[in-house]
Amino acid sequence: MDLTSSSGGGGDPRQIEETKPLLGGDVSAPEGTKMGAVPCRRALLLCNGMRYKLLQEGDIQVCVIRHPRTFLSKILTSKFLRRWEPHHLTLADNSLASATPTGYMENSVSYSAIEDVQLLSWENAPKYCLQLTVPGGTVLLQAANSYLRDQWFHSLQWKKKIYKYKKVLSNPSRWEVVLKEIRTLVDMALTSPLQDDSINQAPLEIVSKLLSENTNLTPQEHENIIVAIAPLLENNHPPPDLCEFFCKHCRERPRSMVVIEVFTPVVQRILKHNMERHPMHFFLKNKETSRDFGKCPRLRLFTQEYILALNELNAGMEVVKKFIQSMHGPTGHCPHPRVLPNLVAVCLAAIYSCYEEFINSRDNSPSLKEIRNGCQQPCDRKPTLPLRLLHPSPDLVSQEATLSEARLKSVVVASSEIHVEVERTSTAKPALTASAGNDSEPNLIDCLMVSPACSTMSIELGPQADRTLGCYVEILKLLSDYDDWRPSLASLLQPIPFPKEALAHEKFTKELKYVIQRFAEDPRQEVHSCLLSVRAGKDGWFQLYSPGGVACDDDGELFASMVHILMGSCYKTKKFLLSLAENKLGPCMLLALRGNQTMVEILCLMLEYNIIDNNDTQLQIISTLESTDVGKRMYEQLCDRQRELKELQRKGGPTRLTLPSKSTDADLARLLSSGSFGNLENLSLAFTNVTSACAEHLIKLPSLKQLNLWSTQFGDAGLRLLSEHLTMLQVLNLCETPVTDAGLLALSSMKSLCSLNMNSTKLSADTYEDLKAKLPNLKEVDVRYTEAW
Repeated sequence: MDLTSSSGGGGDPRQIEETKPLLGGDVSAPEGTKMGAVPCRRALLLCNGMRYKLLQEGDIQVCVIRHPRTFLSKILTSKFLRRWEPHHLTLADNSLASATPTGYMENSVSYSAIEDVQLLSWENAPKYCLQLTVPGGTVLLQAANSYLRDQWFHSLQWKKKIYKYKKVLSNPSRWEVVLKEIRTLVDMALTSPLQDDSINQAPLEIVSKLLSENTNLTPQEHENIIVAIAPLLENNHPPPDLCEFFCKHCRERPRSMVVIEVFTPVVQRILKHNMERHPMHFFLKNKETSRDFGKCPRLRLFTQEYILALNELNAGMEVVKKFIQSMHGPTGHCPHPRVLPNLVAVCLAAIYSCYEEFINSRDNSPSLKEIRNGCQQPCDRKPTLPLRLLHPSPDLVSQEATLSEARLKSVVVASSEIHVEVERTSTAKPALTASAGNDSEPNLIDCLMVSPACSTMSIELGPQADRTLGCYVEILKLLSDYDDWRPSLASLLQPIPFPKEALAHEKFTKELKYVIQRFAEDPRQEVHSCLLSVRAGKDGWFQLYSPGGVACDDDGELFASMVHILMGSCYKTKKFLLSLAENKLGPCMLLALRGNQTMVEILCLMLEYNIIDNNDTQLQIISTLESTDVGKRMYEQLCDRQRELKELQRKGGPTRLTLPSKSTDADLARLLSSGSFGNLENLSLAFTNVTSACAEHLIKLPSLKQLNLWSTQFGDAGLRLLSEHLTMLQVLNLCETPVTDAGLLALSSMKSLCSLNMNSTKLSADTYEDLKAKLPNLKEVDVRYTEAW
């Protein structure tokens, strides 16, 4: 049977119904309506507070009754002679269809063909039915119980009305009528007993499509529509097209009250509930293919434009600051863990957009390798090279032809938003010149440092990009001021997720310096450790802001503070000192020459740990130390310690030593300074009060093979130091010490260990397996009362 065809010629009831207000009349038919010859009564639909999930499909009994025209047909349609068919029905967007299109449901029932949907309750039998009035007859749906019947009723009503709204709003004529229909649609969604994400999303998508197809609206019509759909936005993300509409409103009318009153709770919800992957993911992908800001990247763009609109208000950054404070909350700990990564993602995307036009012009610019090794002449350049140098002036070309000139004129790279000025010099620093045969891409930070091709690079942004950059760098500063956010912020920024154009921009690196200073001032290791590179072979903020780095605009004060905080933590190790000696020895000596106490201490430690092998370099360090009062004093103390160390390590003294219980680090230091312990092989500090601080004295015992730290406060920092110096240790007892995986993993370098007691520590099963694999001589292990047990 075909239930979608019209039964009459001129008076189609469907057309009449669609011209009426969609929610203006009662959905029930007049009292007393009968279906064929069967007496029945209408079930009154009362608002009893029940909630239902929107049905998309389900099993139900179906019966179709045609309008009776003869006495025989009336008898055949009586309720005792009806034939019911089981069907699995699907509530599609435009029709009701069966999974098995046979029998009564051979053809789908279009929502436009359904004239009415009613609840029916039989007098003689507890059958739970729905009546769908269609042209030429009636479709009965029988459910198993009253709840399921009501669920089908509300779902059908919803699907039918949404289908009609899509048709009505697809061809708007007068916008005042459209606005009224939108308000009615919103009210319908808010009062519906259905509970489903699509209940609020469907109206938003209808309005979103309407706006995308009608772009010639006035600002006032913009605001009226936004205010009308505002109730639906309280618990729902706006669809992509609606986000674009909101972005346009923020750009065109940033001072509108709609921005504060309507958009603020929407953006707050986005930042609190949006699932964001690592913000670095945005930098790694092209913005066209990025889908990391939830399911809709335009949510990020909307948030970005909203914050810029706040910045355009009279109070400017004060309003933005209050917004950030509202996102953090009044307490010392933000209760919403997703706020910070989402804010950082928005900041990174906004900062990236400031340099985007220049980034997109990299295709004809010198590559990173060329920047380091020396740019080719314009006539010799390859046709496709990643910084575009546009139209050098004739006098510049003539000057480049003469090698006697010490400095050449500037080449200006211009676009509508960005002007890049590259100043060239003819003098090269050999230390920064790569060999011609090296085909590997140079390090990013090295590429931005002074080189033969590019001694300075100054980037000038356009007015709008400059305001955007200032706003979002200021937000990063605000984020770094919150103690509870600083560890996560440091971790998110550790990979340096900014384009190289931003790192070459003096204004950007100067403003961002405040954030790096906050990291360097934080005593927590999880914060200041992020100043170092995220992995070996990759530079970090420590290198970027050190003397010689592109971001260093002082005499090394920030570099000195970074070294100070790192040395005060667990980085007082040979590895860190070796990296300084290899890469930053010159800046260290320069700052020590100027009396910086941290750098003086660094140079003394390099001498004490024999980091420097070259005799001339050692003499230069000694001369540097003796050139200042503080250096001279610390060098004399070093010499005294070296004499004591030689005396301590001189062969002789006991081979076994047990410290009395309750002894402290100071007691151990005094004991070891009282004589020679070059023969000491077995040391027991069990049940004493020693801490990781005593490791500095333990590493000076060259013959130590057995160490007992049972029930002490010796921790991870001490273990890391022991693992670097006491590589010949064979027996180690860490029972009931506060060591964790972070320190225990360092023991993998102690290849001579044959007995290890980690009873009652915070050892994990993974770390235990790792240690067993990396310690081939390990024979006795105690892991009782640990996770690995």
